[in-house]
Amino acid sequence: MKGFREFLLRGNVVDLAVAVVIGAAFGLVVSALVKDFVTPLIGIPGGVDLAAKTFSVNGSVFRYGDFIDVVVNFVLVAAAIYFVVVAPMGRISQLRAKPAVDVETRACPECLSTIPKAARRCSFCTSEVGTAA
Repeated sequence: MKGFREFLLRGNVVDLAVAVVIGAAFGLVVSALVKDFVTPLIGIPGGVDLAAKTFSVNGSVFRYGDFIDVVVNFVLVAAAIYFVVVAPMGRISQLRAKPAVDVETRACPECLSTIPKAARRCSFCTSEVGTAA
């Protein structure tokens, strides 16, 4: 039981729970946007309610207008998550990443090859490089 409690109290679980709740709320907002604004805009040229469009085969009703609503909803949610969360986090991680500095090697002043810091002669061009400062 102690291990389970520690698992629950770690920040990752709480962060994930908050993300799921906010994501669900965001999905509802985007669904309302698609249903109330985007779908009517798509239907303006034909003067029809796209969400109500259906066809039937042997008594089975296929609601393709509703399917189009769901696809547009998905695309808008995916685009919003990408541009609001994924792209900025990728940029932040790029800015925070620093190239690793190798303190055990240095460049040969003659041929610019990488040589050990303690070397007194370059193993590539055999020039004397002196001791590292």
